[in-house]
Amino acid sequence: MGGPCVRPFSIHDMKKGKKYMAKKILITEKPSVAMEFAKVLNINGARRDGYLEAGEWIITWCVGHLVTMSYPEKYDEKLKLWRLDTLPFIPKDFKYEIIDNVQKQFSIIKSLLSRQDVDSVYVSTDSGREGEYIYRLVEQESGIKLPNRRRVWIDSQTEEEIKRGISEAKDLSEYDSLSDAAYLRAKEDYLIGINFSRLLSIIYGRRIAKELNEDRISISVGRVMTCVLGMIVSREREIRNFVKVPYYKIIGKFGENEENSFNAEWKVTENSKVYNSPKLYNDNGFKKQEDAKDFIMSLKDKEILVQEVKKSKIKENAPLLFNLAEIQNECTKRFKIKPDETLEIVQNLYEKKLVTYPRTDARVLSTAVAKVIKTNLNGIARGYKDEEIQGYIKKMSEEKYSTDLTKTKYVNDSKITDHYALTPTGQGYENYEKLPELQKRVYKIIVKRFLAIFFPPAEFNKISVTIKVENEQFTTSGKVCTKIGYLEILKSKDAKEEAESENKENLDILNTLKKGQKINVLNYEIKEAQTNPPPRYNSGSIILAMENAGKLIEDEELREQIKGAGIGTSATRAEIMKKLEKIKYIAINNKTQIITPTAKGEAIYDVVNTAMPDMLNPKLTASWEKGLDMVAKKQINADEFMEKLDNYIKSKFNKLVAKF
Repeated sequence: MGGPCVRPFSIHDMKKGKKYMAKKILITEKPSVAMEFAKVLNINGARRDGYLEAGEWIITWCVGHLVTMSYPEKYDEKLKLWRLDTLPFIPKDFKYEIIDNVQKQFSIIKSLLSRQDVDSVYVSTDSGREGEYIYRLVEQESGIKLPNRRRVWIDSQTEEEIKRGISEAKDLSEYDSLSDAAYLRAKEDYLIGINFSRLLSIIYGRRIAKELNEDRISISVGRVMTCVLGMIVSREREIRNFVKVPYYKIIGKFGENEENSFNAEWKVTENSKVYNSPKLYNDNGFKKQEDAKDFIMSLKDKEILVQEVKKSKIKENAPLLFNLAEIQNECTKRFKIKPDETLEIVQNLYEKKLVTYPRTDARVLSTAVAKVIKTNLNGIARGYKDEEIQGYIKKMSEEKYSTDLTKTKYVNDSKITDHYALTPTGQGYENYEKLPELQKRVYKIIVKRFLAIFFPPAEFNKISVTIKVENEQFTTSGKVCTKIGYLEILKSKDAKEEAESENKENLDILNTLKKGQKINVLNYEIKEAQTNPPPRYNSGSIILAMENAGKLIEDEELREQIKGAGIGTSATRAEIMKKLEKIKYIAINNKTQIITPTAKGEAIYDVVNTAMPDMLNPKLTASWEKGLDMVAKKQINADEFMEKLDNYIKSKFNKLVAKF
């Protein structure tokens, strides 16, 4: 595949002898975005067919992808048939083609790039790997490479940010490694998808069709898609095969009388008479009820002492800001909507200038942004006509809460790659009232998460008490919220009241206890418990699990601490789920958003698990994504990555064919 030619620019029309003003062409990803750029650049000329023009600027737009990779039959008509002797298919030079339904817009862009009075292009497609790929394919297929190519990289579509992005636009060549990673991602998905979908269909297609009582079936395999299917099927089978096991806990009620008593739970220690006993199910329960009863009898008339009383004050800070995965999970929980719906909503809020770039993995701000973040707050205070939000801002002002975030956990340059966290801009309110209600609610969630980081931490008093009954140990604790802090914003009214009074009565009783104090027991009770299966994924939690390379981590702070290479990217995860549902490998309940595999999905899983089980391993899939990231960061070159990919495909293919 040859690259585009560099067109020598001349501002003279040799035939007419006329002199022209040198023009700049600016290319966005969508028409709506182009209109925002046009406003900022004061381009008031009439909209022409596929572009705008006034003064030195021409603004045009893609409509998403204009160019795609060609199917194998475009290389050779014989490759249309799925045959073993034509695999593996790894072309030396890849073919591309214009997508039929956007041919007209591609032609318009090509003709604009070809104009003799145009010498500069400002690439303003979305600031990310996929946005870069969209433009590079247009440049490649147009065959035109202008002398001056600049990249506009912005975090929001506010007027100030667009102006900054244009004035600070870097030479496009500085993004060549990002472009390399984008091309490689597409080639990797293309080659793995085509080769292994065809190969597994040839080997196993008839068998699967017979199992599912279908005439014929093709098996769809994808680098990320198959791995995610594996996560869903594995979880479903774990639940299906799970056997609940009962076990028996022991609870002691201690105190002078019913009104002044508290419960504490027994837990085995090294000094316990049943330490390492086969009668135990775990460290706080027995396998059999009879053994628990015998144990209680052994405690009768034993001296009871308060062994330890620990009092502590706990501070809890507001959670980090949203990235795309976190807002998708939040919206699934609150509104029962799918991740692709959330992305569409937040993308629209971005295009309406209300929030920053949504396809971000970061949950923190940069130092530079933190220094000017008060502008965002002031904008919300002036423009966002929401009574609840205005109440929080008024409190911030009256209580003189600090807006200096520089030394907090919310600012960390090392945790930002392309973009910082999803944040309200404090602008775009001229567009707010026309938004659908759901979009307004999503916007409010983003604003509340943002305001919470300026509020003080919630504070709690906690008491932990250890009770000694001869050599056995019972423990309990109580916690009460003394300062509600950020919980005022992020918790519901009921949750706030609960936080303020949680275990307060229990805490008052525990507060009277002293170390070494003798106390009475009112009774010992056996409480039956049982093991529980893991929960099914929903369409939000699966996104979090993909971000954390297959681990579903419920604790938000822990998620952030261990976050590494994920499966897919923030821009592609929702689309993967959409595709799995479309090809009927999974089903998503519209009311609950719970995900279950279909019979077809489980059959495909079994085939992949038999033939090439590593495709189901999240670590392998995450390692490929890490490799693409290394290309983007210039830690390895594109040829190195491609060589590894070629070797992987050929090696897997040969092993499978040998088995067959």
